[in-house]
Amino acid sequence: MSTASPATDAHAPAARRRTLGAWFADTGWRHLVAIVVSVFALFPLLYVVSASLNPKGTLTGSNQLFSAIGIDSYVRILSDPQNPYGTWFLNTLLIAVVTGAVTVFIGACAAYAFSRMRFAGRRVGLVTIVVVQMFPQLLAVVAIFLLMSTLGDWFPAIGLNTHTGLILVYLGGALGVNTYLMYGFFNTIPKEIDEAARIDGAGHARIFFTIILRLVAPILAVVGLLSFIGTVNEYVIASVMLVDVDQQTLVVGLTKLVANPRYADWSAFSAGAVMAAIPVMILFLFLQKYIVGGLTAGATKG
Repeated sequence: MSTASPATDAHAPAARRRTLGAWFADTGWRHLVAIVVSVFALFPLLYVVSASLNPKGTLTGSNQLFSAIGIDSYVRILSDPQNPYGTWFLNTLLIAVVTGAVTVFIGACAAYAFSRMRFAGRRVGLVTIVVVQMFPQLLAVVAIFLLMSTLGDWFPAIGLNTHTGLILVYLGGALGVNTYLMYGFFNTIPKEIDEAARIDGAGHARIFFTIILRLVAPILAVVGLLSFIGTVNEYVIASVMLVDVDQQTLVVGLTKLVANPRYADWSAFSAGAVMAAIPVMILFLFLQKYIVGGLTAGATKG
């Protein structure tokens, strides 16, 4: 039976310390940074959930997470006839889904035209849609209000206080940046695929709908997700366009709960925000396998 020498036992702890130090210098510090970032990102979420479970309706004592737990806030916001949360929720889903789907379609059509076709003004058009995006939508609120008000006199179905009119405004604002984002991804698809399809007698429409759209699914998923999230979170234009309570979206409706400085029902507001995040989380989890590829592949070729 062999035994380790005292010299060997003396060097073993030092070797383990050196191994631990080398591991931390190589990859360990990354785990530490990931933990810190995760805690930093999760704390606001925990705070909102804790505030939504606070039965008092205020933020008093909310610094102590989950010090009081109850579902009073959820019951209050779902049963209050003056704040029809269910109607706001359905309005938001309708506007966000339609805006996201149509944005993906028209953006893909425009990106395909810029990527595969050569026509006069192509380069100027690409530069223009990028330059226009530098100006925030806030600058156009007055113009949008006057335009939709006048348009509503002629076509009430797409004027002020209509979901159709709000969707049209969103589509106009989202077309530029999404087209340019898709354009970079479309350029990564080899043009030899188009040429082979044309030899078989396929036209642009058939190539686009049966071949290209399948190959660019990642960027379509990314644009759809970003459009959905942006529509759900948008407040300025929605607050100007939608006047009636039954027509408003979640962001506009929930803001009224905390607009009164004398009594702001932050607990109900937090409960509504938690429930409003559920569709976004479901869509994100459903499309997550496309997100990384859709955000990175278009950056390799302009």
